[in-house]
Amino acid sequence: MTNRNFVLLCLTPLLVFSLAFLALPLVRLFLASGEGSSGWAVYLDILRKPRYLNTLVLTVLVSLATTFAALAVSTTAGLFLLRNQFRGRGVLLSVLTLPLAFPGVVIGFLIILLGGRQGLVNQLTPGHVVFAYSVVGLFLGYLYFSIPRVLLTVMAAAEKLDPALEEAARTMGASPYRVVIDVIIPGLMPSLIASGAIAFATAMGAFGTAFTLATDIDVIPMVIYTEFTLSANIAMAAALSIVLGLVTWVLLLIARNLSGTTVAAGG
Repeated sequence: MTNRNFVLLCLTPLLVFSLAFLALPLVRLFLASGEGSSGWAVYLDILRKPRYLNTLVLTVLVSLATTFAALAVSTTAGLFLLRNQFRGRGVLLSVLTLPLAFPGVVIGFLIILLGGRQGLVNQLTPGHVVFAYSVVGLFLGYLYFSIPRVLLTVMAAAEKLDPALEEAARTMGASPYRVVIDVIIPGLMPSLIASGAIAFATAMGAFGTAFTLATDIDVIPMVIYTEFTLSANIAMAAALSIVLGLVTWVLLLIARNLSGTTVAAGG
């Protein structure tokens, strides 16, 4: 058996899987989007009808806000935890990564316990403070499960930074702020881009948290669910799924080109 035949034999399971579980379902999903009464104009309906367009814009904005907030929090916490040893450090790191063990529904439930009508914030503060069922609650839920994904990636990348570069910058009179801006951030940039892209993609497609919290707001995964199950509008559900996938795919492609690495590795 030649090396070429051996490689083809090893790749055969991957090719079968890719065709059966990725390519064919995606092609069928795309064809289904054009089988409704509007035909292929269903994609124009997404842009023309306020409900779909506003939902798409809101989903992208919440996902972007989640991404930037997760990057800020995780980078700060990751650098601190990496460069400081103290009692309880391991416990704190475990708490920060605990959301990885929770499905979206549980995270939504935690947000309700915090900011719901009977939530902790409403009981401890004067006035009627309820935010769990708003964009704020959804943002906090998305942020909760995005932080550990970004945190672990940032800490892994920060371990590879050369301390000599920071020391050289300090020797030349650079302030701590300039060291962060000129040395640390550029060194972490590929990992920040990669992990940020993963956080964005995860927030765009998150369903469990949105299903639990989104009583007064709509995001794309929820609209896809309602169009498919309640309205039996298979074509629109398929079209929204394609649009959701395209937006996420384009962002991942851009992030991969900017970071110069495989974005999926950042998650």
